[in-house]
Amino acid sequence: MLYAVGDIHGEVELLRALLAKLPAGAGDRFVFVGDYVDRGPDPRAVVDELIAFEKTHDCVFLLGNHESMFLDFLGWRDAAYFAGDAFLMNGGDRTLASYGYFELDEPSQENFRLPPGHEAFYRGLKLHYREGDYLFVHAGVGRGVLEEDTDNALRRAHPEDLLWDRSTIDLPHRLGITIVYGHTPSPDFEVRWNEPFSIGIDTGAVYGGRLTSIRLPDGTLFQV
Repeated sequence: MLYAVGDIHGEVELLRALLAKLPAGAGDRFVFVGDYVDRGPDPRAVVDELIAFEKTHDCVFLLGNHESMFLDFLGWRDAAYFAGDAFLMNGGDRTLASYGYFELDEPSQENFRLPPGHEAFYRGLKLHYREGDYLFVHAGVGRGVLEEDTDNALRRAHPEDLLWDRSTIDLPHRLGITIVYGHTPSPDFEVRWNEPFSIGIDTGAVYGGRLTSIRLPDGTLFQV
């Protein structure tokens, strides 16, 4: 079975409760769709929890737009890291505080270092993951949904599409797979069902909604 987990945003207690609730078995894989940091109470503890979980489970971790902003803010260089100038305006202060950034004698990007295990975690984040009939992305694939082949769609998609796109999430497409994504909660914080085209699993945990995991292919929801 595949389990996909929606946007966590520093809500470590919800994450712990959700992981404890999942009936994980041998051979199951867990795909986390990004946005582990910012806005919530303890982003660093979320990453600690995910690193520990990966030691005993088969995991795939996607890059979210909030990790992209964070790493760009820290001065990391990659086409997938950008918009660091908007990091603090999007809840980045909670992430920095959880890492002790403001407790430095001279808080600055130059004087700050992530713990080695966390650096390895962030460097391992993927822009997308495909398995079977499902494509997992953080946000969307942009105009790639107009393609008829998933490989072509991903070649056309820019990091901005994969991390920020909200314009194509509800469009029907001919890719022959279901896109599972986070990033865009519905107004009522429910799962965005648009089968067979897409399923949105950001259910607004950091805004008072629930943290969601969906099991595939049977579509069972686990929420806390």
